[in-house]
This record gives sequence, structure tokens and C-alpha cells, in this order.
Amino acid sequence: MGYVITGATGFIGTSLVERLVDDGHAVTAVTRDESNAEHLPESVTVVEGDVTEKEGLRNAIDGADGVFHLAAWYQVGPGPWNEEKAERVNVKGTRNVLELLDEYDVPKGVYVSTAGVYGDTGGEYVDESYRSPNSFPSVYQRTKWRAHYEVAEPMIDDGLPVVIATLGAIYGPGDKAYGGTPRTAFRGHLKQELPMIPNDFTLPWSYVEDTAANLVRAMDEGAPGEEYILSGEPRSVPDIFGIVEELTGIPAPRAVPSAVFGALSRVVSVAELVTRPPEGFESELLAFFDSGEVLVDNSRARRELGIEHRPVEDGLREYLDWELAQLGMQSELREPASPA
Repeated sequence: MGYVITGATGFIGTSLVERLVDDGHAVTAVTRDESNAEHLPESVTVVEGDVTEKEGLRNAIDGADGVFHLAAWYQVGPGPWNEEKAERVNVKGTRNVLELLDEYDVPKGVYVSTAGVYGDTGGEYVDESYRSPNSFPSVYQRTKWRAHYEVAEPMIDDGLPVVIATLGAIYGPGDKAYGGTPRTAFRGHLKQELPMIPNDFTLPWSYVEDTAANLVRAMDEGAPGEEYILSGEPRSVPDIFGIVEELTGIPAPRAVPSAVFGALSRVVSVAELVTRPPEGFESELLAFFDSGEVLVDNSRARRELGIEHRPVEDGLREYLDWELAQLGMQSELREPASPA
């Protein structure tokens, strides 16, 4: 099969490309700059293109057996200074890609969404039928909500054969991202530069290789027109960093009420009227840490697609071994306690 991937040179995209190549598929990687694809397998066809420029995508998508649309603008913190870019990439870019799937009668597409579009679920586990209002602390969430519910869903309702794959917080070796991403927080912990964490902030977590495998399952087994939550199980931030402490011996940051982050956000937002704060202290990021619990139920994807996730303790061990090497720190990981 011949698959096209937008966002192919990113963290998840790279893992997906490698998975598809290993499975014997022909892969076309769409990237804004061909030099960004130098790390991809030699068999991959690289096409320069930008999802915000529809015409430049035509040659890549024409004749594809399937398209994975991963390309997105993702950062939490600097969102207010990038709102126009986020709207252009996440909303307009998604519309461009899905319209081309329609024009070229691509048999199937997978649009990659985020569990962030659910927001705080009020302490309840929600499935794919849940729909939250578009009232989030971050530009990333708001623009992904629009792409999900105002672009992808209406086109699917009109018959476009697309599966929506909803992901959680992704971690693992090979992540090059910084600025409001999970890697930023993990590195801050390892360097003992993370002063505190929110005590009731909860996200669903997924190892990157498992995510790539589950996206392939969504393409192979997912019913067109349906949404599947592909993320792993939700775990609180103190729970996750407690595991990091067990593995590394590096003390976890102090857990404080999430409302502390909300209060700090309001203070910083006033300062942002005249200056831009250091990375990691933006009002948007602080407000995000006070945004509650994203509790999702992935049972439908487990039942219908057969998705699998390794235990987070195992995934963190593999990731931290890599991250410590990146930081030039000695890796002597311990065995974590067995989960309750």
C-alpha cells in the first residue's frame, strides 16, 4: 500500500513512517523542508509541501491508498503569540488536506486529533461520544477543537472516508520538542529545575511506538466515519513523576494544589501586557496546569481495533534511559515498584 503522511518528520510522524516501512508499505513523507527528512529511511519518498498551501500538496496525495494527517502546530505556553499560525496550520491545514482526500477519492484517511479537545471531564471517564464546549486555556486546544468538530466531523458526515484518531500525551525516545510539551517537564525534573507540579492534573499517556502501531490499526481496522480514542490510561502528573523518581532516584517536584497554577496564571497575564515571560512561565501554560482531569475511556479502540499500550513504568524506563543520555547524565535506572 502507498501511504502519505503529513507531519512525517515530527516525533510521532517519524515513528509512524518507520513502522509503515518495516511493514513493507511505500511511504511518502510531506515536509516543509526536505532537509528535515534526512533521518527517515532511504526508501521514503520525500515531498516538500506545507499543509497551509493546498496546491503544493496535490502531487503527494494524488494516487495515495491512504493518508495520515498528523501535521499540527503544537505548543502550550506561547499560544497567544502564535494564534494566527495555529489557526492556519491546525484548522485551515486540516481543511486543505481533507478536501484533497475528497477531490482525489483517496480510499481512506486518518485524522489525528487530541484528547485535549475533551478538556476537563469533571471527574468522569468519557468515550468518543463526549463533546465539550470550545472553552480551553490554550490556543492549541481551541484550534484542534475547531479542526476536529468544525472541519473533520462535518466532512465525515458528508461521506468523507476518514477515521478520527484521538491521542493523549505522547512520550518516548526521539522527541525533539520543547516548550510546553511533556519532554520539557521531564527534562526539568531530571535537571531538578522543575519547582512544582499540579497535584490533580491528569492526562492519558502513550508511548510513541505504541501510538504509531495504533495509528496503523486505525487505518487498517477503523470504520470510516468513526472516532477512536487511541490513548493509554489516564495518570495524574504526580503519579507519573513519582515513577520517574522511583526509576532515577531524582526527587519528584513538590505537588501543590492546581489552583496555585491558576492564581499564578492570572498574575502573569497582567505582566504579559508589557513583557513576555521566560519559557515555561507563560500564563497559558500555567492555566493549562489548572485545567483539571482529562479522563478518557479507550475501551472501544481496544475492542474494535485491538490497540495495545505497554505499562507506563516500562515506557518511562525506555524513555528516561534515552533522555538521560541526551542530557549527558549517567543512567542507572532502578526497578519501579509494581503498580497497585
